[in-house]
Amino acid sequence: MDVPILKYMRSREHDAKRNELQKFQSDLHITSYFINRLGLEAELKQHTGCVNCLEWNRSGTLLASGSDDVKAIIWDPISKRMLHSIDTRHHGNIFSVKFLPQCNDELVATAAGDFKIRVHNIPAQETVHSFICHPGRVKRLATDPSQKSVFYSAGEDGTVRQFDLRVKHSCTENCRNVVVDLNVFIGSTAEAKCVAINPQRPEQMAVGASDPYVRLYDVRMLKQHSAIVDRPDDATDWRGGESNTDYTNSSSDDIPMSSMKYYIAGHLPVNDNDYRRRYRMLVSTYVTFSPDGTELLVNLGGEQIYLFDLTSNTPAKCLAGDYVLASSMSKLKTDVEDRLSSNGSSVHLSAAATNGYSNGVSKHLTLTNRFSTKEQQTGLKKRKCTRAQELPARADHLRQLANELFAKLQYTEAISLYSRALYIAPDSPVLYSNRAGAFMKRKWDGDLYAALRDCHSALELDPGCLKAHYRLAKCLHDLHWSQEALACLEQFKLKFPEQAANEAFASLSKDVRETVSTKNQSATNPSASNSSSSQESPPGAGRPAFSDYVTLSPSECQLRKNCIDYKYRFCGHCNTTTDIKEANFFGDNGQYIVAGSDDGSFYIWEKHTTNLVRVIRGDDSIVNCLQSHPTCAILATSGIDPVVRLWSPRPEDGSVDDRVVLEAESAASANQKRMKTDPFEVMLLNMGYRLTSQDGASDDERAVSCSTC
Repeated sequence: MDVPILKYMRSREHDAKRNELQKFQSDLHITSYFINRLGLEAELKQHTGCVNCLEWNRSGTLLASGSDDVKAIIWDPISKRMLHSIDTRHHGNIFSVKFLPQCNDELVATAAGDFKIRVHNIPAQETVHSFICHPGRVKRLATDPSQKSVFYSAGEDGTVRQFDLRVKHSCTENCRNVVVDLNVFIGSTAEAKCVAINPQRPEQMAVGASDPYVRLYDVRMLKQHSAIVDRPDDATDWRGGESNTDYTNSSSDDIPMSSMKYYIAGHLPVNDNDYRRRYRMLVSTYVTFSPDGTELLVNLGGEQIYLFDLTSNTPAKCLAGDYVLASSMSKLKTDVEDRLSSNGSSVHLSAAATNGYSNGVSKHLTLTNRFSTKEQQTGLKKRKCTRAQELPARADHLRQLANELFAKLQYTEAISLYSRALYIAPDSPVLYSNRAGAFMKRKWDGDLYAALRDCHSALELDPGCLKAHYRLAKCLHDLHWSQEALACLEQFKLKFPEQAANEAFASLSKDVRETVSTKNQSATNPSASNSSSSQESPPGAGRPAFSDYVTLSPSECQLRKNCIDYKYRFCGHCNTTTDIKEANFFGDNGQYIVAGSDDGSFYIWEKHTTNLVRVIRGDDSIVNCLQSHPTCAILATSGIDPVVRLWSPRPEDGSVDDRVVLEAESAASANQKRMKTDPFEVMLLNMGYRLTSQDGASDDERAVSCSTC
């Protein structure tokens, strides 16, 4: 991971080609040495309210900030001086600020909670354009770097709108500048929370909404149209009157299916109650593209941070491992298909399996078969995972250290070392299997699904890996995918008959069969199911589920069936209190990921290992915004404090930075508990009260010889 500086210097001296110089600058923009020395450089103090948005100009010579004090300030980051303070004339908190492209940094746009978007001339200190198209708060602006004076807005009325300052526009009740109307797709409660344009492919636009799906559109296929937002009958219109309008004639439903893609973490549910979460809504608070335009980063409120691979053109298929529905299991197959049919699904287990709780990704759980019928009948020879001594020396050393941490119940630290080892030896099934075991023990949000993915990776590399197969079955059961777990266990018995009498296997098999039986009884006797569920309902079950108040269009249903799973997941921060919290790439090559948190710190991860490498205290309450300088190792942050902070590598003079959080893993673990805490308790915590831990999750996994390898 270290950058070969001498190699680039020699290349610069002997072959000073433009692309070599650019690569030299990109690779050395942000390095691990800079990250380890990152500290507070300056505090810019002129705002009198929370600073909700930051934006660098393209050259990095100017920094813009917007605040609850309804002022937009332009800073000189070198001299640390305020250059301009713009009275935006907004009457609500400013949520987004953007320099408009190809305007010599003279025009800046602001969006606010007063439903308005305003464009300001910086030298003239005046507002030159004002738009009141959105009938709701405007949360985010995005610019197209290839077009002059063009920008987009995302509002809580559920629409994304396009503005072109070269075209005269007069706001009416039905402005014809809507390019995406989410109300048509997911119902009248839709909110557009964030929007971003791909800097390398400006035809790509990402939209985050008030659900866990991230939508990617081809802007060239979007037509501008009008949309009248309809809200529930018992709600007042966001303009102040009663809401009784109709949006069904919107042109958004005419968007070609080929011009849209959906992305989601495979474990996230359509129904909130399935995930047993309390007091949390899954909302995309920020979306952004990688510097090379091939990846999409999403900060998901109430959950983790996810990175999606945009070069993947086919729906993700997180295969459920190396097992098959044999002919002797035809009755099980029929039962599952019958239940799917009753849920309106047309998926058949001859091609794929689903659990009835699918968000689209999990409907592609394929039952693979690498063995012939003869091999299934005669039994399979046991094949162990790749031996540890086959690993490179450095990777094997990391594996041993991780195993020691695993034995000490330090699962987060063990996961970090397994991930570093996998970066060195990405084809090692033993490392995937061991990391899966650590994920299953830690049990943070999404860990079980991450373990399932690792188990599948291990089985793809070595179908005879006993531990990965057993852990896969347990993951499926713990994820409430009981039919798949049962099929996995049946195949486990065929592959490892000597383990069938094992106590742990027998216990898991009993639990899975009881769950399948209970679900089958519930399907045949719904009244009994309702009465039992009312007595043992999970926390948060009393509030409406996502599917209870959302009406999905046919095209929305189809897009969700084909949505794409994540590539990387970043854990440790907490994002439940504000809906403007950002996550960004740090470095010209996107080497690092940075994000703010509800605990007042900002977190830095190494992208390719997903490891948390540094935690720094950035605000007295909450860090919301993080924007990296386009060419220098400078990071600008802001949050609840009325201050903009600049961070850069500090001198190695032996001084101690008291803003660095030394116990990074402990802070990350505390944040995972914070995300599951009652908001009232969070308020008490912020006031300084100490509360008894509410995390009563027991860890009773009994492995089949499943100590780490």
